[in-house]
Amino acid sequence: MDRPRTRLDSFISRILAQRAILNLLAEPGMLPPGGDVLELGLGNGRTYSHLCARFPDRRIIAFDRAVAAHGPSIPPEADVVLGDIAQSAQAFVGRGAALVHADIGTGYDDKDAVTLQWLPGLAAGLLAPGGYLASGLQMSHPALEPAELPPEVRDSHYGLYRKRG
Repeated sequence: MDRPRTRLDSFISRILAQRAILNLLAEPGMLPPGGDVLELGLGNGRTYSHLCARFPDRRIIAFDRAVAAHGPSIPPEADVVLGDIAQSAQAFVGRGAALVHADIGTGYDDKDAVTLQWLPGLAAGLLAPGGYLASGLQMSHPALEPAELPPEVRDSHYGLYRKRG
């Protein structure tokens, strides 16, 4: 008998997909040389911690409205940008990030629709050519092409995109 998918099932699927995608991108040669890693939405810092472990040679800059991360997962002050992400990240457009990670969906279609009005264009502007966007929201933008997901990522809303050029 098929059981209905619960919110817990969806959360686990999303987190497993997120980890698999970030681990894939940490493989040698996956990301363009140079370029920062941008974490749009620091939250409690779990993903930031994972990014630090997987990309130790890259600067990781986290954006959020306020710092609410677990103590050891709080970035250095110089690597935290506070404010509305749609506005505060504009200062980084054109700098050529190697990776943008954005898990800022709310699960509410109406709220996520508003985020999807600005996030794809912002992410495209933040990325270097050949850079990747990993996102919990499905993106559509002419500068971004869907990238192949790791084989273990199934039945997930997580997306992976590469900047053209």
